[in-house]
Amino acid sequence: MDAELTALAAAGATALVQQMVTDGWGNVRDRVVAFFSRGRDEEVVEGELEESRAELVAARDTEDEDAAADVQASWRSRLRRTLREDPAAAAELRALLDELAPQPAAPQHSTTVHNTHNTINGGVHHGMVIQAHTIGEHPHRRP
Repeated sequence: MDAELTALAAAGATALVQQMVTDGWGNVRDRVVAFFSRGRDEEVVEGELEESRAELVAARDTEDEDAAADVQASWRSRLRRTLREDPAAAAELRALLDELAPQPAAPQHSTTVHNTHNTINGGVHHGMVIQAHTIGEHPHRRP
């Protein structure tokens, strides 16, 4: 197996293990089941994934990094086998990894208040804008 497919399998296993412990795992699991089921019973594949997820969650709860690494290594090996048996699966795995990649954050607009001119630049403001140094009681004064 060439280095590119080996690296793809490693990246896939890393992404899979990371996704197993997220809130969105249910949505990802369905895609992963479809990827791995190729002619196999989907329920069996789903059971294997859920078993690995339970092992991973237990490993993370007990801070057992070796057990977590074992789960990842197991799926890396399985991905390598899948890619070796079906080279066309590489494109599907790349597409899945692209979907799982974190999306860049939306650009944040900042608003700057210039005290010397009392102007506001940046962003869109719908409503009242209050400029103040301190709102509320002064911390050094006693009532």
